[in-house]
Amino acid sequence: MTHTAQTSAGATAASSPSPWRRVVVKLSGEALMGPGSHGLDMPTLTHIAADLAASAALGVEVAVVVGGGNFFRGIAGADKGIERARADSIGMLATVMNALALEYAIEKEGQSARALSAVPMPSLCEPFSRQAALHHLGKGRIVVLAGGTGNPFFTTDTGAALRGAELSCDLIMKATQVDGVYSADPKRDPNATRYEALSQDEAIAKNLAVMDTAAFALARENRIPIIVFSIREPGAISAALQGKGRFSLVSP
Repeated sequence: MTHTAQTSAGATAASSPSPWRRVVVKLSGEALMGPGSHGLDMPTLTHIAADLAASAALGVEVAVVVGGGNFFRGIAGADKGIERARADSIGMLATVMNALALEYAIEKEGQSARALSAVPMPSLCEPFSRQAALHHLGKGRIVVLAGGTGNPFFTTDTGAALRGAELSCDLIMKATQVDGVYSADPKRDPNATRYEALSQDEAIAKNLAVMDTAAFALARENRIPIIVFSIREPGAISAALQGKGRFSLVSP
């Protein structure tokens, strides 16, 4: 499987329609901080929002599960002595901050969006329900999903797989800092092997760290393929939706 990278979200949106009907994109909080060490980088937020808008312009219903690691990571908080369940709750609040920022950035691109939180915060955004999310998707809005699963001890990767199954998505898109799945961290191991395609059983058996085992298992049980790609490439989301760019396909 060889792919040609796109140069811009606009160029991608003008290309052929996507074969996917409804997708969930998993964005890490770290993806939103750009070159910084924490928080939000507005140019980065803007180009991701433009790419999501271009993806919706392809006729695809787009849900986005966003992490919170640019503000707070529950596992890191637990390592520093905060009770794990409490640390994960703080991390869920961090994802809501990112979801509100991303919702605003998407709407600045002229694309309607709604932030929904698994942790009810009705004064800030709509509480998540399957019915509400499907309603907004059906109206052509990008749905930004915050709060993870709403429970401690589950990662936002698992949250993305759960929402993918719950919303009957055709595809899970895992945005990372590298261009696919590798046998080891390519930033640390120059001999790491890149996989063009593999099965979710293989990913679990090889303990590949690009997503946690629970996320892979949920996707496998619900027969949802996963593509893993680099969010650093301009127009990466809309390109991957059309089978272009560089990515790894992890199949059920």
